[in-house]
Amino acid sequence: MEQRTRAGYAGTGPGAITPDGCAVELYARLPVGSEPDVIVGAVPAGARILELGCGVGRITHALLERGFEVTAVDESPEMLERVSGARTICGRVERLDLGETFDVVLLASFLVHAGDPEVRRGMLRTCVRHLAEGGCVLIQREGADYHTNVPRERVDPAGFTVRIVSVEPVGDGVDSVHAEYEFPDATWTQTFRSRPLTPEQFETALAEEGLRVDRYLTEDGIWVRAVPVLRP
Repeated sequence: MEQRTRAGYAGTGPGAITPDGCAVELYARLPVGSEPDVIVGAVPAGARILELGCGVGRITHALLERGFEVTAVDESPEMLERVSGARTICGRVERLDLGETFDVVLLASFLVHAGDPEVRRGMLRTCVRHLAEGGCVLIQREGADYHTNVPRERVDPAGFTVRIVSVEPVGDGVDSVHAEYEFPDATWTQTFRSRPLTPEQFETALAEEGLRVDRYLTEDGIWVRAVPVLRP
C-alpha cells in the first residue's frame, strides 16, 4: 500500500521517504549518539523495551548489543526492513495496542512535540497502555533553543553537515521546521511540524495522560524519565 506524506511534512533526496518526511537512506547513514548510554543509565539491565518510532534501528541495535530485549515499532515498512535482531511491528504509534506490557517504553526522536496535540496525546496513552507495573517511560524532548537559534548548522565528525535552515510559525503554537543533511555524495531535506513545549507545558501534557516526571536524565533536560502518577 502506498504511503502518503502527511500534510505539512515533506522530504527530498535519494531513496524512500516516509509519511513524516524522513528519508530512509539518510537515517541508515546517521551514527548513533549518546542515546543508548542515557537509556542504559536509567533502566534495569536486561529490561524488556518497547521502542516507539524506531526508524532504521540506530538505537535498537545499540540496545540489543547491551543485552536488552527490544520490540521496535515504526509506521514505515522501509525503515523496519533495516532493523535486525529485534521483534518489529509496523503501525502508527498513537494507535498501537499490543495487549502486553514492557519494563520500559521509549519515545525518542522528539515525537512528543507532534504538531497535532491529539497525536501527542495518543502517543502518551500508548506509552501508559504498554507500561508494566514499576516500569518507566523515557522521552526525548527538544532543547530549549531549538526553535529560536536559527539558522544553525553542525558538522558531524562522521563527515556530514546538519542544518536547521528555518523555523516558521504556522498557527496554533506550531512551527514548520526545515532541515538539511549534506553528505559529500548526496543531500536530503526534511520539513516537519513541531510544537515547542516549555518544561511546564511538557509536564502538563504528561499529567493529562497520567504520567509525571521522575527525573531529568541530562543537564539540558532533553532526556526525561517519566512514571505513572500514583492514584490514591
